[in-house]
Amino acid sequence: MSKAVITITDAEFETEVLKAEQPVLVYFWASWCGPCQLMSPAINSAASEYSDRLKVVKMEIDPNPITVKQYQVEGVPALRLFQGDKLLESTEGVISKEKLLALLDTHLNSN
Repeated sequence: MSKAVITITDAEFETEVLKAEQPVLVYFWASWCGPCQLMSPAINSAASEYSDRLKVVKMEIDPNPITVKQYQVEGVPALRLFQGDKLLESTEGVISKEKLLALLDTHLNSN
């Protein structure tokens, strides 16, 4: 399993996220968003640390309005954690790496 964060679009969302065999963390971001740049290292770290049991994807909000609207992303950075088509967790705004890993542990260790 690749440890890299995968960039996806609206067209790929169903296949890459909703039909994935493992939980998927979706990171919504924007190129103009300063806080998103603060969040990126934590996202990359999560992708590496949980590569055996979590898929991490990122989606830029401006070119992908369908998914942004569907999952009510109102601010960036935003995270959505999915297991199949079920939304497990939703956050908006910068969170620390420690908080991110604790959030993931809560869901991934209970599976």
